[in-house]
Amino acid sequence: MTRRIATWALVGCLGAAAAWAARAARAGADQKLDLAQILERNAAARGGLDAWEKVQTLAWSGHVDRSGGVGPRAQFMLEQKRPNLTRFELVAEGQRSVRVFDGQQGWKARSDASGRPDLQPFGEEELRAARDALVIDGPALGARARGVELSLQGVDEIEGRPAYRLSSRLPSGTEQHVWIDAKSFLEVKYERPGRDPAGRPTTVAVYLRDYQPFEGLQIPLTMETQMPGGGPGGDKLVIERVAINPNLPDGVFARPGARTSRRGIVVDTRAAGRPDAPPVGWSSGRAPSTPATAATERSGPTP
Repeated sequence: MTRRIATWALVGCLGAAAAWAARAARAGADQKLDLAQILERNAAARGGLDAWEKVQTLAWSGHVDRSGGVGPRAQFMLEQKRPNLTRFELVAEGQRSVRVFDGQQGWKARSDASGRPDLQPFGEEELRAARDALVIDGPALGARARGVELSLQGVDEIEGRPAYRLSSRLPSGTEQHVWIDAKSFLEVKYERPGRDPAGRPTTVAVYLRDYQPFEGLQIPLTMETQMPGGGPGGDKLVIERVAINPNLPDGVFARPGARTSRRGIVVDTRAAGRPDAPPVGWSSGRAPSTPATAATERSGPTP
């Protein structure tokens, strides 16, 4: 289509609109819904915006399956606290790496080749990503209240199902995309900036699957990152235990190595496919220190 011919431009726009409408109709998406209605149904599907606003802290534990089954299975623990505090620990073959963000500064701790602790502050890019992280709620729930600008762009097919594609502009100016299933109204995919195994900037796709209820809140138990073109570097994070509003003092998110006292976390495993299992006591920081693999640190299995 040439921009110099207005008629062609008009035909092209009408053709694109018709094609989009035809795809949406075939996919079975309700084209009458506007952005506000989609977000309202998304909040209801997730358990209600009011209920999520009462969640001040959230903790997950589980394992990470490496792309292609390469390398040992790693255990992880992610702790989050509003507004954007995070602590992510990864343990593989008895070795541990830690990434911590206290809302202002971030650190990554691992062991060097000699086994000695190696503590480094976050770089500018890592700080920007940590500040952009939508802690606890996810990419769509309550986004507008956090200053995120959302717009409805169309309907795509995600893993064989129609999904509304939303554009998301964060307060930092970073642009992302999120897809909301047209039937369940749960988030099924989002894209975020990342780096490939070679350290080059790229866009990482995160697929959210296997939603299960925890105290009435819907939480995806599988989050799979995929690199562009199915390249190496993606991981599958499988959540096995969830704790809602555990006691997480700010010291939990302090610079690694600082003295902090931490209580155990009670984790509800019943909604993760174990209906007869009682809540399990869980406390962090019990694993010896060590590094994570390069692919995990670059792309990050964290959502």
